[in-house]
Amino acid sequence: MGSQVRGGTRWKRFALVMVPSVAATAAVGIGLAQGALAASFSVSGQSFKVSTDRLEGENFVQYGSVAVGKDIEGEKDQAHAVAVSGFSDAKITNMCQSVVTPKVPFLGNVSLMLNAGTNPKKPVVATNLYLDVAELDADADFENIDIGVAAGSLKKENKPGSIGIQPGTQAKQGGFAQRADKAVLTNVKQTAWATTAGTFKLSDLKLRLHTGVKECF
Repeated sequence: MGSQVRGGTRWKRFALVMVPSVAATAAVGIGLAQGALAASFSVSGQSFKVSTDRLEGENFVQYGSVAVGKDIEGEKDQAHAVAVSGFSDAKITNMCQSVVTPKVPFLGNVSLMLNAGTNPKKPVVATNLYLDVAELDADADFENIDIGVAAGSLKKENKPGSIGIQPGTQAKQGGFAQRADKAVLTNVKQTAWATTAGTFKLSDLKLRLHTGVKECF
């Protein structure tokens, strides 16, 4: 595969967007161990799961970074290699988010589940959306994708709405990254450490707590 592919591109089983990203994310972890990359942003000691029927995003970018924080007990330091995926604007249909808190006194495991955008005519809408992902499976379709660009040059200065490195995170300026004018992901299942957005409009929001383990997938 060349360093750049233009036009419409479709992948089945979108795993951390594509194979080169997996290698890049692994390299981030090695760089952290060697002191080559500063730990970039703090997260809780728990990952969470997100599933959606469809995510349609404009001005897609992705690069490797590191999420750090304490374990769930708040005692041991942890570092997690992540693929940070960003969109200047996104519409998300039938979104589910879940997180399980284990060993709650007197209750045992407690699951929090959030659902929104269940009506395709009223999807979840976000701007400047960044997903810090550890695992992801989906079908993916890209428009005008550039593969293997330097992380320091992610932003297309002449294109309105373009986004670059997530505020508050770090990436090696010459490290592996990729970008596309548009990305459409369907049948999405992901495990993430953090999600941030400039604005996040959740239509038809439902939040429920359940005893035991109840997850989106």
